[in-house]
This record gives sequence, C-alpha cells and structure tokens, in this order.
Amino acid sequence: PRSVPLVSPQVGSYRDISPESLSLFRLLEPQIEILVLGTGDRVERLHPAVLKQMRECGIAVEVQDTPNACATFNFLTSEKRVAAAGLIPP
Repeated sequence: PRSVPLVSPQVGSYRDISPESLSLFRLLEPQIEILVLGTGDRVERLHPAVLKQMRECGIAVEVQDTPNACATFNFLTSEKRVAAAGLIPP
C-alpha cells in the first residue's frame, strides 16, 4: 500500500512551518516550480532543513511578508509559472 504523508494545515505562525506542514505542496501535479511563503507582517527566517527539503524536491522557496508574497505569487502566475503560495495572514 502507498503511504500518504501527514498533511498539517494548522499553521498559525512561521514557527509552525515544517517539512510536514509543506508536504501537500510536494504532492501537487503538475509539480510546482516555486513556493511563495508569506510569513505575516514581516519576513521571518525558516529552519534551513525546511528549505533544504523543498530544494531537494526541485521546488524553490521564496519567503516574504504576506502582502509582498501575494504580489509575487500574482506576478509569477501572470508569467505562466507553476507556483503555489502558503500565506499566513498579517
């Protein structure tokens, strides 16, 4: 039987962002090129292991404050890039 990763949509702050909480983004088809993460009112540093795991899956991660992350996501999709966004409200 195929195992399905645990998907944890309960992300209330940047501290909750983990490889497990981003597992859904690794399952998307077609595979996304870039994941834009909005960390609220300000840009926050994510744990290097989170970024490394996404990079190893071929997904670039852009971390920004949420208003700028929204603008970046809109720009990427207008350029026909395969992108996804994870946004924490400011």
